[in-house]
Amino acid sequence: MSYTTVSALNPNWNPNDQRLRVNGNNHGNNNDGCAFGIALVPKTFIMKTYSNFYEQLYSFRNLLHAFFKARKHKTKKYYIIEFGKNLITNLLQLKEELKNQTYKPKPLETFILRDPKTRKICKSDFRDRIVHHALCNIIEPIFDKIFIYDSCANRKNKGNLFALKRFDYFKRKVSRNGKINGWFNNNQIRGYCLKADIKHYFETVDHEILLNIIKRKIKDSKVIWLIKQISSNYNNKDKGMPLGNLTSQFFANVYLNELDYFIKHKLKAKYYIRYVDDFVILHNSKEQLKIWKEQINDFLKKELKLELHKDKSKITSLSRGIDFVGFRNFYYFRLLRKRNTRKQKNDLLKFKIRLDNKTMDYDQIYSIFEGWIAYAKHADTYELRKEFIKNFEQMFPDQISAIEVNRLLKI
Repeated sequence: MSYTTVSALNPNWNPNDQRLRVNGNNHGNNNDGCAFGIALVPKTFIMKTYSNFYEQLYSFRNLLHAFFKARKHKTKKYYIIEFGKNLITNLLQLKEELKNQTYKPKPLETFILRDPKTRKICKSDFRDRIVHHALCNIIEPIFDKIFIYDSCANRKNKGNLFALKRFDYFKRKVSRNGKINGWFNNNQIRGYCLKADIKHYFETVDHEILLNIIKRKIKDSKVIWLIKQISSNYNNKDKGMPLGNLTSQFFANVYLNELDYFIKHKLKAKYYIRYVDDFVILHNSKEQLKIWKEQINDFLKKELKLELHKDKSKITSLSRGIDFVGFRNFYYFRLLRKRNTRKQKNDLLKFKIRLDNKTMDYDQIYSIFEGWIAYAKHADTYELRKEFIKNFEQMFPDQISAIEVNRLLKI
């Protein structure tokens, strides 16, 4: 990085006493005051790169840490118990494969999930998941530093609730705290939102473009080799990432960080939030959002070989409510998605059948239901929660969970 001295930029700089003659109270006379500060101004920016850390990646300590992260909340699974019986041997074998670059991931197990959308989920073998965690342990902190603040998915101290808070903050900025109301009701607020979705995002990520983006920061050829091994394991194609892999979630952020920079630095959009492949831009001008939408679509096609989903990318008035990160966000209140409510009702019926068939215990059911109630609290759902709790108690009248017992014992 090169620098230029401030004396070349300001004639008031005195090279003899290394002071800048500035008087903040008198703009016409700057000879009787001094300012001390940073005397160097950067001229060029050089991105920091990382190399020679592959040995750290396959170290036993990192692999052991990755094992504990990969088995989290799954300790009773048979394949984890089997792997754990010879933990040291298995990790040392994995270490040797990575060290000698003979590691080859096993074929993905694919199944269909309807939740309520139909999605193809790919499940990696457990030892491969350990490698995914080992890789992300090392490279995630490198890239997280360059992600924008409002990239909210799969990052520490972020998530969908963080995205909701940022959306609330931005909508008040755009509408000037709701002071400009409409003719008919108080929720008719001035301001618009471009809510956009990238068409078939995980299926169309280009591996070559992804690797070129990663290579700007990562100069270790062995780490790049491992990333290629993982990415090529999905149908042996040069496009697409499997839904369900930890690395897919991370690479999704790396890939669309290019879009984040384009929107923030080229388009100069202030109020932008992205959650995986869904993003919103808020502005008080509908025409400006139309222009940006076209520019974004052109950028995606030319630079990332992606495109916006025509049906799911729309400009909507803030007064009509915006469907974002699982909630319908109006100006003065927030509601759950209707499909989320329907799914929870159907799940309770399924849980009842599984409890009667003794394929699921009540502790599991209660824990899931309590989690959903906590989630629903982030919307205006007081009456809805009352109704659900009443129905739950009627469906499971003679049951009590360990959570409830422990809660009673603490009183």
